[in-house]
Amino acid sequence: MNKDHAELCASPEWAAHLHDEVLPLAVERADLGKTLLEVGPGPGAATAWLRTKVDRLVAVEIEAEAASLLADRFAGTNVEVRQGSGTALEFADDSFDSAASFTMLHHVPTPALQNRLLAEVLRVLRPGGVLVGADSLPSQSLHAFHEGDTYNPVEPAALLVRLQTLGYVDITLGVGNRLTFSAHKPPAEVGEPSDL
Repeated sequence: MNKDHAELCASPEWAAHLHDEVLPLAVERADLGKTLLEVGPGPGAATAWLRTKVDRLVAVEIEAEAASLLADRFAGTNVEVRQGSGTALEFADDSFDSAASFTMLHHVPTPALQNRLLAEVLRVLRPGGVLVGADSLPSQSLHAFHEGDTYNPVEPAALLVRLQTLGYVDITLGVGNRLTFSAHKPPAEVGEPSDL
């Protein structure tokens, strides 16, 4: 991540923007349940807000230094930080009531890896569980802002098809100043065990 980008993501202004404008809109109709998986929390701006909505939040951060700083920041709270990749989650199937991905999908270098991450999230969600998220819409200004970074924006229409193909159901996309989305793991079949 380039210096300007890193500074913005760690700023109080960015956290306020997420807390006031992005997160409430993205989760307004979602039941997050008791346990939430956050993939790619970075400095934890979304984490600070999300953790107040659930009993337990597990944050998976790929960058070791960011994971260490995040673990220190949320020590003694309901947040558990794991260093690892969202494309290879170290959790059993059906482990979480909900999952979140905020302003990080465009940092995943290829559509194939984005799909792998989305498939892993689906795997670890409990039947009926929900993935909520938001990301930037493609633009020249964001491309320039990410100079020296990975910048692989997600096209909304393509995301809808990708989520459907992976097996998500009850998908909602919102396109305004940004992309917001929610998608569910199919509920348990009749006669199939469920913890929900």
